[in-house]
Amino acid sequence: MSRALHQFGRTDLPPEQQQALKKAVRWEIFTIAYTTMTIIVVAFVVGNSQAMRTAWIEDMLSLIPQIAFLISLIFVRRKPTIAHPYGLHRAMGVGHLVAGVALLAVGLNLGAEAVTGLISGEYPTIGTVQIFGHTVWLGWLMVGVMLVIVVGPVCLYGPAKSKLAPVLHNKLLYADADMAKADWQTNAATIVGVLGVGLGLWWLDGVAALFISLGIVWDGFRNTKGAVLDLMDQRARTYDDQAPHPLAAQITEYLRAQPWVRAAAVRMRDQGQVFHIEPFIVPRRRRVLVRDLRAASEAISDLDWKIQDVVVIPTERLPAEADVAEAADAQRQSRR
Repeated sequence: MSRALHQFGRTDLPPEQQQALKKAVRWEIFTIAYTTMTIIVVAFVVGNSQAMRTAWIEDMLSLIPQIAFLISLIFVRRKPTIAHPYGLHRAMGVGHLVAGVALLAVGLNLGAEAVTGLISGEYPTIGTVQIFGHTVWLGWLMVGVMLVIVVGPVCLYGPAKSKLAPVLHNKLLYADADMAKADWQTNAATIVGVLGVGLGLWWLDGVAALFISLGIVWDGFRNTKGAVLDLMDQRARTYDDQAPHPLAAQITEYLRAQPWVRAAAVRMRDQGQVFHIEPFIVPRRRRVLVRDLRAASEAISDLDWKIQDVVVIPTERLPAEADVAEAADAQRQSRR
């Protein structure tokens, strides 16, 4: 298992990323165990509250990113072959897409159910239960459970995974952490819906269910959009998709500093945690030495662990679609 986590396509991960990946795997396994217990506990108190039922289904859906992450790791660590010359790093993007589509589809369905319930005026009922000989309103148990189970995603594994995602440049892990940290909104909405039923404001339960559903839809849309754009080879961006990746500027800056290079640009393909780099150079002389190209390729590979493939291409003029990134632009983007 240790070797499996070290190997990442054609290379081994650096020590920092090796440790981060081990921690990420442990946190994903912990999350699955914690969420499974949460699903079981909520099943005993879900009752007739639509908000509780929607939150319960969201808990089930939240297992998808962790499972997708662990399954994807089986593939991304494999070395490139003739059948898959770039390796299988896209598996992480496929897992990201599967998680996004599942969230989007189920969220839309739950939202439609919430709207239908509000329009039809369905009055939810929350009964009582006997605990140690005392009659207790089930709503109090619902509120108590929702207050307790939010500790894990908001205080434990959500923040932990958000720190590991940038180290690994893993968008699936980042999306998983982002959704976990926002779980308090789901739990707060559920508590409002349940208490609303207790106060006779029956419609609050449906509104809470709709609010939770819209949150699921938003998570699904955002993750689906990001995964699809990456699989369509958009310009490589940071792990949170907030800006173009500054590595492009580092590469062009290095190439322009070489005395035999007149101009340089780059195409970066994000394959899911690692990059395929195509630097284009306009040489100052008509002949280009092979050793210069090899030295440039090796130097670019040493810039960052995420660079797994480099193909330096001499050309008479830079392609229009290539990124002529400037270091100053990259610094401004990284501060946003």
